[in-house]
Amino acid sequence: MKTPPRRSKRVDQESELPKVTTPVALRAAREKKHCSKARAVRVRPEYPLTRSTPEMKIMPPEFFQIDALDLAPRLLGKFLRRDNVVLRITEVEAYRPNDSACHGRFGNTPRTAPIFGPGGHAYVYLCYGLHMMLNIVADKDGVGAAVLIRSCSPVTGLETIQERRGQKTDKPVLLNGPGKVGQALGLSTEWSHHPLYSPGGLEVLDGGEDVEKVLVGPRVGIDYALPQHVNALWRFAIGDTPWISAPKNTLKPL
Repeated sequence: MKTPPRRSKRVDQESELPKVTTPVALRAAREKKHCSKARAVRVRPEYPLTRSTPEMKIMPPEFFQIDALDLAPRLLGKFLRRDNVVLRITEVEAYRPNDSACHGRFGNTPRTAPIFGPGGHAYVYLCYGLHMMLNIVADKDGVGAAVLIRSCSPVTGLETIQERRGQKTDKPVLLNGPGKVGQALGLSTEWSHHPLYSPGGLEVLDGGEDVEKVLVGPRVGIDYALPQHVNALWRFAIGDTPWISAPKNTLKPL
């Protein structure tokens, strides 16, 4: 009688894994089974790219017309939508009136005029001649305050994001910086003054999920500002996501 072929150790181990149906769940189960083996793990988007967005409601104007320091943490977990691209906001910075790091300090000029508009509009400016920086105007008309969108994670439209970014990856490097977010959304300064609460174009949507873990820290790249503004803890990020920008070691739990 023939001896049955011996199954490999790998096959035996695979058979012991829990029965799962998705590639992501299967990979997680394998990593837990073989946690003693160090290896590189690709970071997948936090939300499935097939997530449906019609049920996400556009945020109303009054949501934005509050102090930038109050608006900033409330924007965490909200969604930005333009065409087929939807991003989840994971990191922001608040810029307030009388803030020596805020563009409003220059007064109402052709460049800064959008930041003095009513809350809920976009303020997009060109940084270093390279990066389009998306800000969401806060507070009442004439105040001069905004929230900078520093980082996001992809929800839908990954291929479009990769094409615009010129980077074929699904790791956080794709969207962990304000210039990267502007590029992924295909923005230009012409988007300034755009109402983010109106259907079509660029919208801010409510994801319906509260963010439980929030990190705070000083804002990035404002060494020119007064010490009290350099040290102000006006940077906010979701605490349990890798989709945030550097430096991360200055962020602490709220």
